[in-house]
Amino acid sequence: MTIAQELESQQGISSDVIFPPSDLYSDEPPLETELHLRQIILLLTCLEWLWRDRNDFYAAGNLTIYYSPHQRKSSDFRGPDFFVVLGCERKTRKSWVVWEENGKYPNVIIEILSESTANTDKDLKKQIYQDTFRTPDYFWFDPYTLEFAGFHLVDGEYQPLQPNEEGYLWSHQLGLYLGIHEGLLRFLTTDGELVPTPEETAKQAEQKAERLAEKLRELNIDPDTI
Repeated sequence: MTIAQELESQQGISSDVIFPPSDLYSDEPPLETELHLRQIILLLTCLEWLWRDRNDFYAAGNLTIYYSPHQRKSSDFRGPDFFVVLGCERKTRKSWVVWEENGKYPNVIIEILSESTANTDKDLKKQIYQDTFRTPDYFWFDPYTLEFAGFHLVDGEYQPLQPNEEGYLWSHQLGLYLGIHEGLLRFLTTDGELVPTPEETAKQAEQKAERLAEKLRELNIDPDTI
């Protein structure tokens, strides 16, 4: 039975049930601190810049995932701090509505811990992401204590990821490492290179050009003539 057929057959649904259509706005609370906001923006910016030529993914932060037309506001809304869905159309959305996305759930979820959410992120949400979402890669990070952990779904259960020598954790789904750099969680390539922001990319290009110009001057070559 499809979700639409199921809905047609329901009677006496309580008032706390949310019905389709899919045009549902996100219903997440505000982020707790500026640092949490900056961390989410950093992850989103870096991944979208790295994959700027791809159109087969969706990444978002602090956005509600609607996974059942019978969700209760009190307990079933699960809006990860950051998540990535692969194999879907890259476009803006008001929320992620699973039944309108061919049943797709996030491939990767990252929760940014705080004192008020840490227990939920490590217990209830982890259980939902494992048993209901079946999300392959799940990470959490505390930007204040720098607590960092990751899990990969194996035979239906999350198994802890083991860090490499640099302390980075591998995301099977993204094909990238995640690691702490200057107090924030960042993506890194298979070679351990930091995935830059557009601003960092521009700065690197400027520094490279300056080094080249300096080398040319050492050879008595005017850089402006090249």
